[in-house]
Amino acid sequence: MSPNIGKWVSITVLTISSAVARDLSSYRVFRLGMDLHAVEKQAEMKTSEAKMIHQRPAVIQDLEWRPRRFPGPAPESDPVTDILFRFYNGQLFRIIVNYDRYKTEGMTADDMIDAISATYGHAATPAVEILFPGAYSEKVKVIARWEDAEYSLNLVRSPYQTSFALFAVSKQLDTLAQSAAIEAKRLDEQEAPQREADLQKKLGDDNRAQQEKARMANKPGFRP
Repeated sequence: MSPNIGKWVSITVLTISSAVARDLSSYRVFRLGMDLHAVEKQAEMKTSEAKMIHQRPAVIQDLEWRPRRFPGPAPESDPVTDILFRFYNGQLFRIIVNYDRYKTEGMTADDMIDAISATYGHAATPAVEILFPGAYSEKVKVIARWEDAEYSLNLVRSPYQTSFALFAVSKQLDTLAQSAAIEAKRLDEQEAPQREADLQKKLGDDNRAQQEKARMANKPGFRP
């Protein structure tokens, strides 16, 4: 083999290896863009376990998984505490991985970056923040980011425990989901007065029906 051909082969192998290492669309057996039923099947979960977040103008759902039911490493050795899957019209667009504080205890940010880079390639360290989903949706600093035109993985520290979390996002679906969430909030606020009026009417109707039922039960047998 000539030196030039050998060099070309080496470059090709490195390029292929790099491309494989930088497949940012997947986390373990889960791939961004896969449908809800496929995720449930891989995680051995039931459809009924998906939580509805919004129903219009798009369906946004959450599905939470814990390692004890995961088809992979044993729970005692798996560093993952839980994973939150979020779906836009049935398509997976966000994977939020929370790591166990005890199984990452003592590990530095560089340790985490090195471990994750072994799968996803070189990481960037942008000076940006992202919202961490939860009761208060707090902003957290991005420690490292693995990114291409379609997908983004972000390593952060959890604001709720002394551990790390990894966000995997489909950029296209995430943009659509964010727009849908904004519109859902607008519709909710617009329709809030009518919903309150309908609720008060229902409560009034229910109370009157209950009073009439009690009246029909008590009136015939009442003796002063």
